[in-house]
Amino acid sequence: MAKNLLIVESPAKAKTIEGYLGKDFLVKSSYGHIRDLVKGDMGIDISNNFAQTYEVPSDKKQVVAELKKLAKDAEMVWLASDEDREGEAISWHLYETLGLKSDKTKRIVFHEITKPAILKAIETPRSIDYNLVNAQQARRVLDRLVGFELSPVLWKKIKPSLSAGRVQSVAVRLIVDREREVNKFNAAAAYKITAEFSTGNARELVKAELPQRFEKEADAEKFLNDCVGAGFSVDSLETKPAKRNPAAPFTTSTLQQEASRKLGYSVSRTMQIAQRLYESGRITYMRTDSVNLSETALQAAAAEIKSAYGDKYHQPRTYKTKSAGAQEAHEAIRPTYFNHHTVTGDSSEQRLYELIWKRAIASQMSEALFEKTTAQIAASTRKEQLIAEGEVLKFDGFLKVYLESSDEDDSDDSENHGMLPPLSRGQELTLKVMNATERFSRPPARYTEASLVKKLEELGIGRPSTYAPTISTIQNRGYVIKEDRDGRQRSFGAIELINGAVTKRTKSEITGAEKGKLFPTDIGEVVNDFLVEHFKGIVDFNFTANVEKEFDEIAQGLQEWTKMLHSFYTPFHIEVETTLETADRANGERLLGIDPASGKNVYTKVGRFGPLVQIGENDDEEKPRYASLAKSQSVGTVTLEEALEQFKLPFQLEDYQDKEVSVGVGRFGPYVKWGETYISIPKNEDPLSVDQARAIEIIDEKITADAPIAHFQGMPVTKGTGRFGPFIKWNDLFINVPKAYHFEKLSQNDIDELINKKIEKEANRFIQQWTAEKIAIENGRWGPFIRFGKEMLKLRKNPATNDKYTAEELASISLDEVKKLIVEQVPNAFEPKKTGAKKAAGTKTAAKKKAPAKKTVAKK
Repeated sequence: MAKNLLIVESPAKAKTIEGYLGKDFLVKSSYGHIRDLVKGDMGIDISNNFAQTYEVPSDKKQVVAELKKLAKDAEMVWLASDEDREGEAISWHLYETLGLKSDKTKRIVFHEITKPAILKAIETPRSIDYNLVNAQQARRVLDRLVGFELSPVLWKKIKPSLSAGRVQSVAVRLIVDREREVNKFNAAAAYKITAEFSTGNARELVKAELPQRFEKEADAEKFLNDCVGAGFSVDSLETKPAKRNPAAPFTTSTLQQEASRKLGYSVSRTMQIAQRLYESGRITYMRTDSVNLSETALQAAAAEIKSAYGDKYHQPRTYKTKSAGAQEAHEAIRPTYFNHHTVTGDSSEQRLYELIWKRAIASQMSEALFEKTTAQIAASTRKEQLIAEGEVLKFDGFLKVYLESSDEDDSDDSENHGMLPPLSRGQELTLKVMNATERFSRPPARYTEASLVKKLEELGIGRPSTYAPTISTIQNRGYVIKEDRDGRQRSFGAIELINGAVTKRTKSEITGAEKGKLFPTDIGEVVNDFLVEHFKGIVDFNFTANVEKEFDEIAQGLQEWTKMLHSFYTPFHIEVETTLETADRANGERLLGIDPASGKNVYTKVGRFGPLVQIGENDDEEKPRYASLAKSQSVGTVTLEEALEQFKLPFQLEDYQDKEVSVGVGRFGPYVKWGETYISIPKNEDPLSVDQARAIEIIDEKITADAPIAHFQGMPVTKGTGRFGPFIKWNDLFINVPKAYHFEKLSQNDIDELINKKIEKEANRFIQQWTAEKIAIENGRWGPFIRFGKEMLKLRKNPATNDKYTAEELASISLDEVKKLIVEQVPNAFEPKKTGAKKAAGTKTAAKKKAPAKKTVAKK
């Protein structure tokens, strides 16, 4: 048995470190946090100074049992989790849960997983830093308080199953505010004048632009007409040196931004790849807001630059962290070994590593030197002068390795920065062509994941460890969607002067196309507006940034964490109670106008199943009519005309193969209904555009897709791709097909194996089942639970044993006892449903539209 037990949080990290230490060390992984606040209730005793109740999840009990046994037998336990607050908290949880003793426990930290770094850490151990632990606890407790208190308010005032978080709510607000800025933006048009001249020598061309723009087409046209037959010459010529400096090495946020721009990676993907690179010893710790490089790193970078590129390319530099709330003292993200220009591994790891290597090595290289030439070109008939600019690279410096990208799209403004031919003052130029092109001002750019991270960092909101989870959470909750959107066609004026003649034309272009941008959903906007109205502090940028600063102060030992929580929680709790009592329900309702057919008001709002249009009032004698908005429409921007179009759905088409065909929109989007089968219409296709021929095409595609690919026990097996990926279907069982199988070439053996595994799994799924009651007790991933209809309900402790129910106890429990357990969580579960109750806003079922199904669009 090894004398020393060293515990890290990931098996990959454990494997790397194990290779650096001798037989006296046993390296084990805790697989992340080994305990967390209890689930099911808040787990925080507010009246007892925010005391927490922790539990070891069932999936970690075996890990904890093994670590306890190994720790008991070891002479010394080394806690080697990451060096940030989260890592410090993992070490503290290990210390508490494993029952470690201070004289037999040492805490070590390192920012790179290399043999020298690990050995140095073991030579300089320390104790657990409780300031860092308290800062992490304060964040965890505060976020749990916000979630547990705010979410029920949203359930009651907006719709069930919503949730809200502190940093996430601010991120959603940024996206909602930006979307509204874009929607309110009115583009202003102006004419841009560009010209192309010849020096008279072969192919030498000079491209120039007029600095000012003309707001009126007539003024632009007059300028071109005045230039007909005009003489052009170089009025002034200025040449001056320019230089460009490299960017600092990566922090977490700048790595996320640049990997998004250059490699197209999402923020979460970047962090997953960086985690693997760190744990395999290729790069330093990837959650940092420092731009510092250690003395060892500076020396290694200098040696590599001189060796690979020569002495003149080396220029030592130190960088200062701009972030006021920088929480960690360790280094920027860099390669552990600068002489490794690339690494083995999958292509994503190689590409991200090379990006990190280039950025870090470039930060220690010489500046790039340019010669910038500006020529002013005079016209004999006008006082305005055109400007020609050119740039010549004299010494590439750091550009030999790396150039930082930008979020800005400057395509309109970057066309005139090539090289200029040799020019002299007074030189005559010949005009080849002059254009006046109508250009439009642009709305603020919508956020990408990368630019949102940049904005959060600028505002001081969140920290390196929170950016990726925040962006994933707001998308997973359905408040924000990341997608591409097609642009629209726009006409613009174009006037051209060529060969002494001026001609006018109208051209068209595609504008407003978006790629990988973040858009708020309708429910995201409603939740945001509700929080802005009733919980200003939660979504206030300065308030949230100040909370982050207070966490930093706790980490530095400058503030007592429970005092900080009291100062936050007391006013927040009062806001929650006041809102529950006084706030009206929120659904984003907007009056669009009057329906010309019925004379009734037309509203748009968010209903139970999503955004909808309503004709009529809820308290009218005649029930209101409802229609779902199209996927491309939103409550905030839909017009009356667009909304009324939705009432043309559903509409009937001619029968196909003796089955009725109709087109409509349901809870899961637009569909073609063929008999009793609902077939989804492809994304971005307008259901109102589906005619008989297209409907038959969609039906035939479905018939082909649903054709049996094999048989099992005499019953057909079909396949498809759904929300959770590829699957096969047999006997009403949906069976996911793992990546290990070739989905397009499934053999009979593959199918038999998949179905047999599913049958075996289903046999072990139910402990008890009452089909008629739609009640079952099932084995779940985290232990047994009650399934009641579509709901999954947790089991409380068995009062007889004061411990969790065992499978044996649940096998003999009666239906009446199970019903009592259900009523504890769903009080009205078995009360008879009231008839004649008002339908929830937004309900639009197929049955409701069946009667007038024979109506066609033409008749409407």
